[in-house]
Amino acid sequence: MTTSKTRPLATLCFPTDLQFEKNLEHLVKLIEQASPDTIIVAPEVCLSGFAYDRFEQAAAFTLIALKQLLSCIQDRLLIFTAISKVDAKFYNTAYVLHDGAIIHTQNKAKLFALGGETDYFAAGDEYDIMPFDFQGIKIGILICFELRFKSLWQALEGCDLIAIPAQWGKLRSDHFVTLTNALSIMNQCYVAASDGLNEDTSGMSGIITPFGAEIRNSGEAVLSSNYEERTVISMRRYLNVGISSDR
Repeated sequence: MTTSKTRPLATLCFPTDLQFEKNLEHLVKLIEQASPDTIIVAPEVCLSGFAYDRFEQAAAFTLIALKQLLSCIQDRLLIFTAISKVDAKFYNTAYVLHDGAIIHTQNKAKLFALGGETDYFAAGDEYDIMPFDFQGIKIGILICFELRFKSLWQALEGCDLIAIPAQWGKLRSDHFVTLTNALSIMNQCYVAASDGLNEDTSGMSGIITPFGAEIRNSGEAVLSSNYEERTVISMRRYLNVGISSDR
């Protein structure tokens, strides 16, 4: 039996196909393989890729995909990002789905100029990057490039789990590993990082504990571990640096 104190945790790592429908089919298949109550983190824009030449199509497909994902997620929790359109502007939006409902959304605030994101996406509000509660677990989200900003680490201080959906450049793979490990150690929390498995991405999905112990993807589509509340509490008591778990 899982509770808020212990819960299966999974990060995904898979390539993005040019056909949006294939990406959705792949994601649904991986979700349905996960055990009940699993918290699942999928790669950034995993349904479409960045699709700069097909933004309208991608945003329309997001609405279709959300309906199917909401019908299959059941008691699992899914965190991923997709292209959305609001008032003629396009955003890279993080969605959190559980039990047939969207329980949290967050637009990417720090856009990656080197990848052309600033030419196509509107930026979200940095002040929307804050923890949300899920059944007693305090969760935060940083989307890919946002991982590089120390002010955002501080904004998520006190989280039990920070999810990182990403399409992180392969040339900077070491940075992804170093930063996700450091985020876990600095904030004394779990970090669940999910990266795409494309030619130009790192593929270094990982799960890191508050003590800094890490496991990384080894070519498998699903990396599994467990979230344990006692590990968060234990680390914060062992080395008290002023981070409260509010328990």
